[in-house]
Amino acid sequence: MRTLDDLDVKGRRVLVRADLNVPLDGETITDDGRIRASVPTISTLLERGAKVVVCAHLGRPKGKVNPQYSLAPVAARLGELLGQDVAFASDVVGESARSTVEALQDGQVALLENLRYEPGEESKDDAVRGEFAARLAGLAELYVGDGFGAVHRRHASVYDVPRLLPHAAGGLVVAEVEVLRKLTESPERPYVVVLGGAKVSDKLGVIANLLTKVDRLLIGGGMAYTFLKAQGHEVGKSLLQEDQLDQVRGFLDEAARRGVELVLPVDVLAAVTFAADAEHDVVEATAIPADREGLDIGPKTRELFAAKLADARTVFWNGPMGVFEFEAFSGGTRAVAEALIAGDAFTVVGGGDSAAAVRKLELSEDGFSHISTGGGASLEYLEGKTLPGLAALED
Repeated sequence: MRTLDDLDVKGRRVLVRADLNVPLDGETITDDGRIRASVPTISTLLERGAKVVVCAHLGRPKGKVNPQYSLAPVAARLGELLGQDVAFASDVVGESARSTVEALQDGQVALLENLRYEPGEESKDDAVRGEFAARLAGLAELYVGDGFGAVHRRHASVYDVPRLLPHAAGGLVVAEVEVLRKLTESPERPYVVVLGGAKVSDKLGVIANLLTKVDRLLIGGGMAYTFLKAQGHEVGKSLLQEDQLDQVRGFLDEAARRGVELVLPVDVLAAVTFAADAEHDVVEATAIPADREGLDIGPKTRELFAAKLADARTVFWNGPMGVFEFEAFSGGTRAVAEALIAGDAFTVVGGGDSAAAVRKLELSEDGFSHISTGGGASLEYLEGKTLPGLAALED
């Protein structure tokens, strides 16, 4: 895979596919982690005299212009982080984009409007996607893929454009791939994976693949209740995927067969309703009352999970242990994060809600070896899938 060192960028227009898909409250960015992660690659190109044209997506406008998903607030924040103005094009490949790019001088940067305003970006029709890719590629002379959070998508800006221009991987993508290779090819042991989040179905493939690689698998979050139900326990009104019970029983059998220690919650915070101020009690995970739902792992489970992480040499964590957005049900997620910070393992936070939780709970990001910018991309890599965006960069 070529890197920035393989490109002569001085005086040339470089299209950078970044991942700037940040959460917004109106026009206020509530978590700028992905913007901050994009700065090193952009700064390097600017320092080397490139004319940098950044493109990215935000949300799911479904091929239509929707002011709710404008990247204008992102342009302002990116400029603050770079310490220079970021020119903003009000379209993607139209007149504003062309004139904005043409006006760039060496060492200046522009941001195009939301890629997903264009139907061709996500089209499953190769011809439609290819036509849009050609127009996007026409704005630049070189391409740098640095949007790791999108490399698992066969979208025009990550899959088709690099096939049309001389290209390289940005520093963020290179770092992400190095970490994932360490997790899959040469992990120090014990190798422990912590999975949480809402649905088992979102992680079927990665669980199946990890059972062939890890020493210990800790399951929390909403997905734990399907595992508990598969063992025959009452889970009350907790999140449950009935259609995945047979699959989960298979995972339990496979873990036992391979000698993988699969650890489930032993107690939970069971609430009367899904609300930040819901009345709740600590109950045994095997006996959740029929009229209650589990919203976080309990204190005994927090201690158990911390103990199971204490001797780890490699840890991958993806998915919160409870509804961390509600303070009353954030303790389990905090306990896992603090256990990782306290340990000596090579620790990887697998993006998505896990990374958001680290920042929301105001934990030190420096306490982890790596925080990924792409939860979905990380999981698909660990599942063993070929990621279209990485394949395009390797060609």
